[in-house]
Amino acid sequence: MAPAGFPTLPPVAGVRIATANSGIRYKGRDDLMLAVLDEGTTVAGVLTKSLTCSAPVIWCRDSLPRGSARAVVVNAGNANAFTGKAGDATVQATVEAAAKIAGCATDEVYVASTGVIGIPLAADAIAKVLPGMVPALKNDSAALEAGARAIMTTDTFAKGSTRQVAIGGTTVTISGFAKGSGMIAPDMATMLGFLFTDAAIAAPALQSMLSEFTERSFNAITVDGDTSTSDTLLLFATGKAGNAPVTDANAPELAAFRKALEEVMLDLALQIVRDGEGATKFVSITLVGAESDAAAKRIALTVANSPLVKTALAGEDANWGRIVAAIGRAGERADRDLIKITIGGTLICAEGMEVPGYDEAPVAAHMKGQEIDVHIDLGIGTGKSRVWTCDLTHGYIDINGSYRS
Repeated sequence: MAPAGFPTLPPVAGVRIATANSGIRYKGRDDLMLAVLDEGTTVAGVLTKSLTCSAPVIWCRDSLPRGSARAVVVNAGNANAFTGKAGDATVQATVEAAAKIAGCATDEVYVASTGVIGIPLAADAIAKVLPGMVPALKNDSAALEAGARAIMTTDTFAKGSTRQVAIGGTTVTISGFAKGSGMIAPDMATMLGFLFTDAAIAAPALQSMLSEFTERSFNAITVDGDTSTSDTLLLFATGKAGNAPVTDANAPELAAFRKALEEVMLDLALQIVRDGEGATKFVSITLVGAESDAAAKRIALTVANSPLVKTALAGEDANWGRIVAAIGRAGERADRDLIKITIGGTLICAEGMEVPGYDEAPVAAHMKGQEIDVHIDLGIGTGKSRVWTCDLTHGYIDINGSYRS
């Protein structure tokens, strides 16, 4: 379910990127990205809430309050998670090396890692590679695509998105990329995502927008119900576009930017679902009529994460009873006699039972497609939510059963 190809991402003024092979795990491909950001760049981020999060996540969490960024270092193949003091030492050596390159403080360097959990790296495993990457730093579309490819693990395609809009008459660019395919049930963002804009926006305003839009994008997707130890989404604003600096996330002049930023984030999130490990179906679940929006989201995600629902989708089996069961165990208010379930536009059940004269043929035909649409109306309130998931196939087992080997 890959898109036609990686989009051309317009370069963002104030962002230079280089990639290299670190030798940590992969051979014959780049697995390390270095981005150097111009002075004055602001930053916002959302990070995994996992209590066994990686050393890079802890570093980013401690650095974000400063709101300033000058460099980003990302590696694939080793998550540097559950690696104890050795993991902290690797991060420290990495940020010190990157800070020397960028000419900044260490807490203006952001780091992220993805890959196998629990395998310590040498303290200088990444740091020793960074100086050699400096001559390759470039500000162009090819560098952005190379960055997207360098951070991949089990991804089958690189994921990028871009928008250009105006702030107060000044054109600004948003270009970003993300990676993720498995261990996707974000509790903040996605596996890894990096967004760059040349707009001049203060860090608190950036943070407000990123946190709000994450709930409707990266926090509304699931592949397998597993939250990563490494989830990191960072948004950088270099200010090089020249617009008058904006400090309020709800300022009228930010209306087009807000819309464009959410579109980029949702585009990247949905690409992750389409690349779900072993997935053959892209599934949209819309839930309305719940007691609250929060309740709607919890129920929708319960349906989306149900192994029985996901395997029925994989088998193209219109077994709507599995959806009913998931709704009932979600822990939120529901009334049997008010629930309506529609798949592919065909109403299946209402008033506590299958609708009279229900014809499964159009639903079965819909299930054979790659795009599946499920609509659930609880009929008890105004709460609503939309989430996205994929099916669960034997391919998922094949990928994850041999991941370390």
